Amino acid sequence: MTGAHPLRSKRRRSALRTAAFLSPWLIGFAVFFVYPLLSTLYFSFTRYDGFRRPAFNGLDNWSYVFTDYPLFWPAMRNTLWLVLVMVTCRVAFGLGIGLLITKIKTGAGIFRTLFYLPYLAPPVAATLAFVFLLNPGTGPVNTLLDAVGLPTPGWFTDADWSKPALTALALWGVGDLMVIFMAALLDVPKEQYEAAELDGAGAWARFRHITLPNISPIIMFAVVTGVIQAMQYYAQPLVAGKVAAGVIGGSGQQFEPGYPDKSTLTLPQLVYNLGFQRFDYGTACVVALVLFALSMAFTALLMRRRGGLIGAGG
Repeated sequence: MTGAHPLRSKRRRSALRTAAFLSPWLIGFAVFFVYPLLSTLYFSFTRYDGFRRPAFNGLDNWSYVFTDYPLFWPAMRNTLWLVLVMVTCRVAFGLGIGLLITKIKTGAGIFRTLFYLPYLAPPVAATLAFVFLLNPGTGPVNTLLDAVGLPTPGWFTDADWSKPALTALALWGVGDLMVIFMAALLDVPKEQYEAAELDGAGAWARFRHITLPNISPIIMFAVVTGVIQAMQYYAQPLVAGKVAAGVIGGSGQQFEPGYPDKSTLTLPQLVYNLGFQRFDYGTACVVALVLFALSMAFTALLMRRRGGLIGAGG
C-alpha cells in the first residue's frame, strides 16, 4: 500500500503533463468546434434574427424545415447527388489520369502540368469560364456539337443538365487528386508487379490485386475529403446559377439560389440564404445541423466500410 500513493502521484503528474502539451489543441477544439456546435444546436430551438434576444420556440424550426420549407428537400437531393455522383467521378477520373501519366515514358512532366493547372484556377473564375464555354446559344462547346450533328444540351440553363455540367467542371479541376494518386502509384513495389507478370496475371488482375490494395488508404482519403468538399459545395453552383440566369452583379439585385428550377440548390446555399439574407438564424441552424449530421454519417460509414470500398482487391 505504501507504493500505491507514489504511483498515483506519478500517473497524475504524467496526465497533467500530457494535458499541458495538448492544451493548445484542446482550447482550439473547444473554442472553434464545441462552442459553435453547441451554439448552433441551441439557436435551432429559438426564433432569432441576430438583433433581438433569442426566443425559445421548441421544435418549430425543425418542423418547418422538414415539412413546410419548399427548398429543403430539393437542396437535400442535389447535395446527395453531388456526393454520390460527383465524388465518385472525381476519384475515378483522378485515379485514371494518374495511372495514365505514370505509364507515359516521355513528356510526363508536361502532361502532369497541363492536368494540374486547372486546379489552380480560382473557383469563381473557373465557373464563369465554364458557363460561357457551355452557353447553349453562343458557347464553343455547343457550336462544336452542332457542327458534328450531336445534340446541344442547355447545360446550366437546363435543370436536367446543370448538375452534370457542374460535375464536368469538377472533373476539369481534378489535378489535386491526380497528384495524390500519382504519388501513391509510384510507391507501389515494382517487385509485386513483376511477380504477378511471371504468374501470368493480366493488366486488370494486376490492378485489382496489387494496385488497389496498395493505394486503398489514398482512395479512402480522396473519398472522405471529397464527400466533405461536396457537402460544402457553395460557390460554383451559386455563380453558375447567377450567370446563367443573367444576374451578374448589383447590390440591389435579389436572387433566389438554385437556378434553373432549383437544380443547382445545395444545403450550404440554404444556410447562407436563411441566415445572412433572411436573418432567420434559427432555421439556418437547423439546416447547418442536418449538413453536419450528413457529413459525419457519410464519413463514419466510409471509415467502417474501408475494407469493402475495395473489396474486390482482396
